[in-house]
Parts: sequence; C-alpha cells; structure tokens
Amino acid sequence: MYLSEKVCYAAGVLCLLYYVGIITADFAWIWPGAAAFFILLGRVFHFREILPGRLLTALLILTAAGLIFFGGVSFRIVKAMFQTPPRDLDCVIVLGAQVKGKTPSRSLKKRLDTAASYAIENPDTLLILSGGQGSGEEITEAQAMYEYLVKAGIDPERMKKEEKSTTTRENLEFCLPMTGEGKRVGILSNNFHIYRATALAKKCGYQQVYGIPAPADLFMQPHFIVREVFALVKEKAVGNI
Repeated sequence: MYLSEKVCYAAGVLCLLYYVGIITADFAWIWPGAAAFFILLGRVFHFREILPGRLLTALLILTAAGLIFFGGVSFRIVKAMFQTPPRDLDCVIVLGAQVKGKTPSRSLKKRLDTAASYAIENPDTLLILSGGQGSGEEITEAQAMYEYLVKAGIDPERMKKEEKSTTTRENLEFCLPMTGEGKRVGILSNNFHIYRATALAKKCGYQQVYGIPAPADLFMQPHFIVREVFALVKEKAVGNI
C-alpha cells in the first residue's frame, strides 16, 4: 500500500470520527462527504498503475488545485481570527446569533462578553446590536443582546438596536445608516466569521471597518472554518463580496 493511499484513508477515518462528534451541527453532512472524497482518492492511488496516465494526471491536478484553493481561503479565515482591533472605535456592530427563547446561545454570549469588554475599555464607543427575530426566538436577537449587556453593566444610552435583519448581509446593510458618515466601525462576531463579515461590510459601503473577533468553541473550530469556506464561495458567486 502506497504512503499516499494510507494518508488518504487515515484522513477519511478522521473525518468520519469528527462527524460523530458534531453530528447535530448545521452543515455536518460535509464531513462524511469529505470522508468519501479521501477514501475515493485513496482508491485512485491504489489503482494508479492501471489507470490511464492522462486520467490519473487530470485527477491529481484537479485534486491539488482544489486543496490549494481550500487551504488558501482557510488561511485568510484563520488570519482574520487573530487580528487585534484598534481602540476607541466610533461604533461597534455586534452581529446577532441564535437566541433560545429569550436567552442568547453560547455563541452569542461569547460575542456579547467580548462586546462588553470592549465597551468598558473604550467608554466613548457606541454599540449597535443587530438581529431580528427568527424561529424559536421569543424576542429579537437585538433585544436579547441589549438585555444581556444592560445586566453586564453597559449604559443603555450607549446602545442602539437594529431588529429587522435575518442575514449577515442584512445586519450590515441595515446598520450602515446608523453608523454615521466617515466613522470608524468595528464588526464583532465569533472569530471564524470575521473575514466574511468584514468582506461583506466593505461591499456594503463601509469605508473604515475593523474586525473584532470573539472566541468560539474550540472543538467546533474545524467545522466552522470549513463551513465558512463554502459560505465565502457562495457569497462570491452571488456578488455579495
């Protein structure tokens, strides 16, 4: 058995094991799909000596191009995860996430804790809380964020709510008029989401925009990054970035 074949089979098994750990997550089906891809690639290496040379070459070139593209986009996502935002931004848009009834989800709480820390350290910065009401949510995401931050000690006068958006693009489009002309704007979301969010913001017309990454669940990070790659391809295809 070729080393390349063993590596492909091992990658396939790891994808399946990871899938078992995140099976209920949104977009989790991509992992058995990735497992099938690596196992199929392993079979290609297994039969490399009997495959037509041109077919084998074409398959390997396409696979290499795909992996290079995926790796390049993933690198940009990961790089954005570790940026440090400037101090004293004019305003920070906190992007909404799922609310369970009236309670922010774990992901949203991480964003809100980061928002509270930034607001305390930068007392002149305005917070714009963005998110409408979705399925299973008793109040808007913006209202849930507002209540959480008030309990965290943030002055209500320092917060504005945008309560109609249902997507990241709508978050940014609807908040743009609330930021003011020529302002320095921070976009706060979980770290894996920062690259796409800031790219969308620039496309929407924000002139001075900075990412503010909040933490995310460490075990879920590989899944979030892979999901973001597909989301970026989709956004590019429809002209959003």
